[in-house]
Amino acid sequence: MAKIEAKQVVVNEIKDKLNKAQGVVLVSARGLTVAQDTEMRRALREAGVEYKVYKNTMVNFAIKDTPYEALAGKLEGPTAVAFSYDDATSGARVLDKFVSDIEPLTFKAGVFEGAYYEDEDVAKIGKIPSREQLLSRLLGSFQSPIASFARVVKEIAKKNGGETEPAAE
Repeated sequence: MAKIEAKQVVVNEIKDKLNKAQGVVLVSARGLTVAQDTEMRRALREAGVEYKVYKNTMVNFAIKDTPYEALAGKLEGPTAVAFSYDDATSGARVLDKFVSDIEPLTFKAGVFEGAYYEDEDVAKIGKIPSREQLLSRLLGSFQSPIASFARVVKEIAKKNGGETEPAAE
């Protein structure tokens, strides 16, 4: 296989991943130890995020004429790409835990559901809880006042004459 054909295979692989991804995060992964990289990759895999290091030129060819084209300006130096397929922000969320703990690891940029974000914004997005966590908090906030109200009504009923029986239908 000629060099051009081999490179085209890699470009097509990146394009395929970009087409399936809801979110893409670029990080500078220079200076990580093997243990740090292994732990980070394991956490990303568990979150359903694919993490891979590609040559910048290959990524440049793959993002040309796509919604990810804005990332081209951030493809300098060693760059790793995290593809989030199910939850657009899961890659940023997992990587945010490691960026704060590992000095050389930094965000470069990201694209979530077609919108481009700079490194500071990707870090902010990484701190937002997942959709499931936000929904459970919302439901908990709905449930809390209702449960409190039910306890108050029950106590008033006890105070006014004992246990109340359910109404007959």
